[in-house]
Amino acid sequence: MALPSLWSEMRVGILLLSALSLLSAGLVGAAQDPGNVIPAESRPCVDCHAFEFMQRALQDLKRTAYSLDTRTDTLLLRAEKRGLCDCFRAIH
Repeated sequence: MALPSLWSEMRVGILLLSALSLLSAGLVGAAQDPGNVIPAESRPCVDCHAFEFMQRALQDLKRTAYSLDTRTDTLLLRAEKRGLCDCFRAIH
């Protein structure tokens, strides 16, 4: 049951990253004329900001996956414990 929500969160993250890359590519292409070159010193470090954003998004996805994995393990252990308790009660 936790697996579909993990996939949906991963899909949302991938879609956000894709949209960000498309928007940044469109903005870079629209901001420059073919004969106009902006010196590197005056340009903002767009790649650095995008990289930091993607790093934070990846860390958030890792935390979410770890949280879901931990919850899944807890639920599985509870189910196994209930099953063992039910078997033990049936035997005695």
